[in-house]
Amino acid sequence: MRAAVFDAPGRPLVITERPDPTPGPGELVLRVRSAGVCGTDLHLSSDPPAIPPGTVMGHEFAGDVIAVGADVRGWRPGDRACAMPWIGCGVCPACTADDQLGCARLRTLGQGDLPGAHAELVRVGAHEALRLPNGLDHDAGALVEPLAVAVHALGAAALRPGDDVLVLGAGPIGLAVATCARHFGAADVVVVDRLPARRALAATFGASAAVDPDDDAGLARLATARGDAPAVVVECVGAPGMLGASLQHVRRRGRVVVAGACMAPDTLMPAMACLKEATLHFVMAYSRADFALALRLLAEGRIAGPAMVTDRVGLDAFPAAFEALRRPTTQCKTILRP
Repeated sequence: MRAAVFDAPGRPLVITERPDPTPGPGELVLRVRSAGVCGTDLHLSSDPPAIPPGTVMGHEFAGDVIAVGADVRGWRPGDRACAMPWIGCGVCPACTADDQLGCARLRTLGQGDLPGAHAELVRVGAHEALRLPNGLDHDAGALVEPLAVAVHALGAAALRPGDDVLVLGAGPIGLAVATCARHFGAADVVVVDRLPARRALAATFGASAAVDPDDDAGLARLATARGDAPAVVVECVGAPGMLGASLQHVRRRGRVVVAGACMAPDTLMPAMACLKEATLHFVMAYSRADFALALRLLAEGRIAGPAMVTDRVGLDAFPAAFEALRRPTTQCKTILRP
């Protein structure tokens, strides 16, 4: 198979031949039809890198089953599927409690353990795979993963109907949070982002307003219009300074959820958090239940999704498209169609 392989920071991905995967016990092999690029992929391959040379990234994907492990039941070649990007042991307390990230034997896709989906084929766990409903195409199937992140983050926020929500960052995760927050009953959903193209997308995803983070007056007007600061702030940028900004904007006894995976040290003012008695909750990924709910909401048209896809490229054009996302202009979600 052909795959996009990480070589070194500062160098484009290399398209090369890799051995075709074969399914082991409890596994499937998918022919990848759509695979997204996540901000985590960009972080992992930055300098210093968090993945070894030779890694095939890609953890947002959908495809068609082409091979089934000998002990797997309920799947057959030709089935359309998306999958969580890891394979758990299935029997430990974490796995049985639907907390696979706590599995000591967890193998992750696209982050050094197992090859990811920026390739023609990918090996996944049968338990971690879900069928794509009729009418949902592969591009939408690749969006289930970031939407599941949003479902999980808002669960941690204990979002209540009528809460106002501020979303820092209008990339794919921020837009996913906005559309899910609206579905779960948020009153106002305000999105903050520097890129005009992403701010323009925000209304499609349920945002009441979209503001440039440098527009202090605009942010102040929004707080005044709501009558109070937001009850919930969801940080979806993952950059230094975002913890402080989140605490600055949240109301007294509000909740801050950190979904942005910052790879550098950050600081905050504990006195501000104490004064507000704010709750600060860090989240990572999702459970299988979150993943299944995101898939169902997307398939039923209850949340937005496909509008975040701004670019679709094949493998040959993928390295350049991947590098362009390090300084995006009009891009939001780039989909690889290998």
